[in-house]
Parts: sequence; C-alpha cells; structure tokens
Amino acid sequence: FPEKSADVRLAQYETGSRTPKADLTAALAQVLDVSPHALSVPDIDSYVGLMHTLFTLEDNYGLKISEMDGEVCLKVDVRKNKDAARLHEMLCSWQQAAAMLKAGEISKEDYDKWRYHYSEFDKAQNYVKMPPQDLV
Repeated sequence: FPEKSADVRLAQYETGSRTPKADLTAALAQVLDVSPHALSVPDIDSYVGLMHTLFTLEDNYGLKISEMDGEVCLKVDVRKNKDAARLHEMLCSWQQAAAMLKAGEISKEDYDKWRYHYSEFDKAQNYVKMPPQDLV
C-alpha cells in the first residue's frame, strides 16, 4: 500500500476494522519466528485458537498449566501481577457459583444466569478493567 496512506492503514489494523491478509500475516510470523495464529485474534471455536487464547492468558494473567493427581489443571499465579490477582478472584467467584450448583444450592438456570450476565451478578463488582486514561 502507498506510504502516504500507511498511517491510516495502520490505524485501521489497530482498531480491528481491517485485518492483514493471510499471506502478510504468514510473512510477518515467519520474520518473528512465531505461528501465524499467535498474531491474530484467536478463534476460540477452534482448538488451535483456544490454545493461543490460553497462551495469552499465561503471558498476561499468570495462568499456569500443571498436573495434580494425574490430571492436567490450570492455576493462576497471583504473584505475577495485579491482573493475575484479579483474575484469581474472578475465578474464585466462578468456582463458588459452580460449587453452589453442585451442592444443589442453586439451579442450573440460576447458574447459567450468573454466567451469561457476568459480571452483573458477581458480588464483588470490581473486576471491570478500565482502559488507560490516554485512550479515553
């Protein structure tokens, strides 16, 4: 694309209104020595996209994969950063709701309502991540 429109094109990529073509993404991935999937918004409806989502959670939120009692499990390292600690709190809220369902304290309908309206029904209500002030 022409150099004089590069700033507009870049802004379109940054806002998500335009995405690079597959060949450009592949070339960039090769230069960076990563999978092309690592450079795009993951499609969580695919196994590869889901894995890249988990990798991003590992990098940004302290998600760790481990093994316990012969089972693969995911944990949050709350020491990684403030976001990891918040994610841990949110997962604890989810675990509490799931435990209430399992114990018969709430119905499947109530559990689904909690999930589909998260974080509206989460008691803590302090989990909304605000954009940096210079972006507002």
